[in-house]
Amino acid sequence: MTKDLLEQYTEWIVSWIKDFFKDKFGPAIIGVSGGKDSTICAALLARALGPERVIGVQMPDGKQPDISDSDQVFNVTHIKKLFINIGKTYSELKNSFLENQEIIALTPGFITNTPARLRMTALYGVAALYGGLVCNTCNLSERIIGWETYGGDGFGDFSPIGNLTKSEVVELGDFLELPKELIHKVPSDGMCGETDEDKFGFSYDTLDSWIRFGLRPKSKKVYNRILELHKKSSFKRENIRIPTCEIRLQVSKDFDL
Repeated sequence: MTKDLLEQYTEWIVSWIKDFFKDKFGPAIIGVSGGKDSTICAALLARALGPERVIGVQMPDGKQPDISDSDQVFNVTHIKKLFINIGKTYSELKNSFLENQEIIALTPGFITNTPARLRMTALYGVAALYGGLVCNTCNLSERIIGWETYGGDGFGDFSPIGNLTKSEVVELGDFLELPKELIHKVPSDGMCGETDEDKFGFSYDTLDSWIRFGLRPKSKKVYNRILELHKKSSFKRENIRIPTCEIRLQVSKDFDL
């Protein structure tokens, strides 16, 4: 996108956030991981509401090697900071499950998604304490293929960047002059050593080109994999209707939202 267009979309999102909060009194609550999505959302919230009305929450699972990345977000946005370690809660929950004789082992789905759901529970706990609203930080690319945890990061009360692709989010982060090491950080769950792209078998650029420009992948394997993920995750898009900032950019007719 051009600089003028990025400036226009920044103003558009900031205006949308202001309008969403105009008749509400509490703060915005956001989980801060140090990844590109939460970094950009935190910056946009700070612009729209002022940093004093935004509460960022760090939620490591025990020790988090890249916790300094999320520290940077607070340094550049000046939003308020809370620290809630979910490690002990998650550990005790796993042990409680394994105490049941019928449960032989925990599945990869449990191990990957349960921490995300505990983090969302923590965010809503903070929201209850402060009378706030929880920010959903997912982008359009993740929504299209369901790369978000149902009951976890896929939830929230409002979504500033839910209609921007991953590639557009990166462009926006660069335009906002946020730390490049955060904006260009390779997306992963931080648990298994694999990136998101390793897991789903194609690049975000490939997915985003199809979403925005209708450019279907040349590889039949990738084509089928994207449609498979899109179809399997349809229940998420049907069941979760979060108020989302509208961005007037086309989406391929191959995908339902």
